[in-house]
Order: sequence, then C-alpha cells, then structure tokens
Amino acid sequence: MTYAYPDPGEPHGLTTTLVVGLEIHVELATRSKMWTDAPNVAHPDHFEAEPNTLLSPVAVGLPGTLPVMNRAAVEMSVQVGLALNCAIAPRAKWDRKSYYYPDLPKNYQISQYDRPLCFDGTFEVPDADDTPDDSHEPGTTTINIVRAHLEEDAGKLLHELPGGGFSDGSLVDLNRAGTPLLEIVTAPDFRSAEQAVRFCTALRDLCRHLGVTEGIMQRGHMRFEPNINVVIANAKGETFKTPIVEVKNLNSFRAVHGAITHEHHRQVEAWVAGGRVMSPGSKATRGWDDGKLETTPQREKEDAHDYRYFPDPDLVEVVVDQDWLENVRVSLPELPAAKRKRFVDDLGLKPVDTETLIAEPATTRFFEACLTSRDREGAGPDIPPPKLAAFLLNVAAARANEQGTTIDRIGVSAAQAAGIVALLDEDKIGSSAAAPLLQHCEASDEPAEALAEKHGLLQVSDEGALDAWVDQAIDDPKLAKAVDDVRNGNAKAIGALVGAVMKLSKGQANPKAVSKKLAEKLGA
Repeated sequence: MTYAYPDPGEPHGLTTTLVVGLEIHVELATRSKMWTDAPNVAHPDHFEAEPNTLLSPVAVGLPGTLPVMNRAAVEMSVQVGLALNCAIAPRAKWDRKSYYYPDLPKNYQISQYDRPLCFDGTFEVPDADDTPDDSHEPGTTTINIVRAHLEEDAGKLLHELPGGGFSDGSLVDLNRAGTPLLEIVTAPDFRSAEQAVRFCTALRDLCRHLGVTEGIMQRGHMRFEPNINVVIANAKGETFKTPIVEVKNLNSFRAVHGAITHEHHRQVEAWVAGGRVMSPGSKATRGWDDGKLETTPQREKEDAHDYRYFPDPDLVEVVVDQDWLENVRVSLPELPAAKRKRFVDDLGLKPVDTETLIAEPATTRFFEACLTSRDREGAGPDIPPPKLAAFLLNVAAARANEQGTTIDRIGVSAAQAAGIVALLDEDKIGSSAAAPLLQHCEASDEPAEALAEKHGLLQVSDEGALDAWVDQAIDDPKLAKAVDDVRNGNAKAIGALVGAVMKLSKGQANPKAVSKKLAEKLGA
C-alpha cells in the first residue's frame, strides 16, 4: 500500500524515532443501541434513516430515564477481546465520563475507566512484503493491546444544509447517540505509518469477519486516533521526547498514514524551532485536513481526572462468568489469519487471491459455500479451489461490479456457481461461455449444466460431429495454405483451422478436442 506522503527522513542532522499508539473506535452492529431499545444506526437496516428518527427517551437524555445494558454488545466486545488474545474481566463496571457533549444530551458518556471488559491482549500484524511473487509469506510483529472497553457513541454535529450550502449554526443529528462503541487501545508499539496502516487494515478485517461491525469507513463504523510523538537524538547523544499529539476521528487508511507522517515531520520542526518537550498537560489534539494533507490544532488534551470519572449509579457491574465466556468463545468463527493459512496451505490458493477473497467477508463465505454445495440429491461437484477462486474473482466479480453489489448478491446460488466451475474444469463449456451461463443462472434456479444445455453452451466432444467439422475445415480451399503449413511442421498454423471449426460448430465444439483431432488427421 503506497501513499503520497514522503518520509521526513533525518532533518537537521538529528536521529528521530517515531512512536505511535492507536485508539480505535468500533461501532458495533447490534440491532438496538447500548442502553435503550432504540434502533442502532450502525446496523444495516438503519443506514439510511432520516436524521433524529432513531431516538427514545433514554437516547435523548430525558429526566427520570434509566439505561438497560445491551447484552449483545457485551458479547460482541468479548468476541473481539478473545480474538485479540485479551484477558476478559470477570467483573467490569460502568463509569460516567463527563465533559460538554453538545451531541450527547445527558452531557456525559457511559464508559469504562479502571475496570474495562477486555485487557492485556496481543495482535500479530503482518510485516511489509516487498516480494512481488508468492514465494514466501511475510512475517509478523506483535502489537500489545492495553484494553478494549465498551461505551456509547455521541451524535453528530453537521454544518451542511440538506439542500446544499452551509448553516449559520450547528445541526444536531442524534441518530448515532447511544450506539455501542468498542474502544481498542494499543501500546505505543508502532514505529512507522506503514506499520500502523497494516494494523488498522488487519483489525478491520478481523472485526468484519467476526460480524461485529459492517466496518464501512465512510459511515464512521471504524475511526482511528493515532497518538504520536517523536524521540529526538542530537549529535551529543542527548534525547528529547516531543509532546504527544492525538489526531482525532480518521476514517480512512490514507488519512491514518498521512496524519502520522505529517506529525513526524511537524513535531521535529516544532522542536527545532521551540524546544518544547513532553510534560504534564502538554498533550494536544489535532484534526486532519485531507485537502491540505496536514494536521490542524484543535484543543489541549484533558487528562483522565479532567473527565471526573465515577461509577455510574444506575448500572450494576457486568459479570462474565465461565459459562457465558465459554459460550462466546465457541461462537467465534475461523479468524482471518487462520483462514489465510488454510486457503494457501490446504486449498492451494495463491496468496494474492486469498487476500482478495478475505477482503470481503461475504465473498469468503460464498467461496466456502461453493466448495461444500450439494444439489437436491445430496451430490456436489469436486471442483479445484484455485479454479473456483479464479472464476469468482474474475467472472463473478465483473458481474457484481456491473450490478453494484457483492458476489453473493448477484442472484446465483453457491450450487450454481460451483456447477459452472465444474463444467469449466471438465471442459464441458469454454471459458467464453462462463459469463453468459452465469447470467442465465441469475434468472433461474435450475442447475448450471441444465441451463448450459438449454441455451446451447455445452461444448461438443462427440467424435462423429467433430470429425465432420474437422474434415470440412481441412477440405476448405481457403484453408489449404494453413493445412500445408501444419503438415510441414508449423504448429502455430493449426490455430486458423481450430478457429474455422469453432465457427462451423457455432462455438459448440471443444477446442482442445478439435486441436487434438486436427493434429491426428494432419500428422502434426
């Protein structure tokens, strides 16, 4: 993954070490919000909801309302914690985090402070792989996970008017207020922007394969906040640490890379100009300007005591006993890292095809459904996984792009897709017939082979029919030179004769069988 933000290098004769930790906010795709039964805007059913329609008395902070914990959100959080090799707290508590929230009506956030749900985890991040072929797998680097705690999201402040133009004030949309939000906090283990981006990408893959979030970055389902500073060493060997800057609410990998790279350069230049170093109260937050490719100041960052955390008096502790924990543990699907290894080692897929399949969880599930598909009689084709992957990532993906959807939603069943690949593998249809057969499958639930026969897409390998077409091509005066060339040892000339037979058969002849028969008849 390459971005247009240059590395700052070693300016002013200084040696610099970038230090980055990440805070990642994951909106969980539960059906309802964290503390109320109001619909959750992060669930696919409610993506297009009109502003301020997903509300309830709890969500708008009316006096006298009481929160009720969303059990599904806790279970999703535990799933993520287990996948990140975290310890799961047997007893976690809820805390109120207070500062002025114009888009969270009760003016405090229910979060977790000193007793989070998940803590002390690790996650293996793939190292950069500069090898252009599939000759080896890249190694990994362990990133430590400090905690993953559950809280609620705030609403949105908007400034663009629905019909265009800008408002003189702020427009408040509370649909997102109260959405379950899992905050994952890493140790400051990253030493480059590229490494941080690889982590963000892998974490998004993990959460989407777990099914806990849709992970649509443009909708804010995952937001990344890097905490960045630089250790500077001068020629005398003295070291200085710049103040930490937290860049807020990044919703693209490009922005993560750009913000970290820009801050590396900016902080070194700021230290050279003013010599300011890390000290109590020196932490600040900045935003990212995607147009200017630079960070912009926002505010000085509060310390924990500034939020006035205290246990929420309206909520009891959440107790995760062993039975509940084991039930969540056994519900975990195969994780992306294990799936990658199995696809390459056991199924024989190329790493590049594996990455493309795993990038979209729905495509991964459809691929595996094709491999295990069975017809009404319980039979299924034994198809090579690499050929299935190639068909899905080329023919089916092209069709999905035309429809603006994903492969699993083009209207073809897994059994039909597997049937098309079986026909290709057995040379019953040619590669040019795969796309039209796929479209016939969209309009019918009949098996792929029956539809291929109905629409004249099956290749003819019948000896009698092939002999007739081949003889007609050999006897055609227009092809006499090609015939002579083949007989005289020019193997390439056979292509013209194969093309002639395919034309005579209206594309139904098996080209491999045609080529073989021509060679036999012409002594090639």
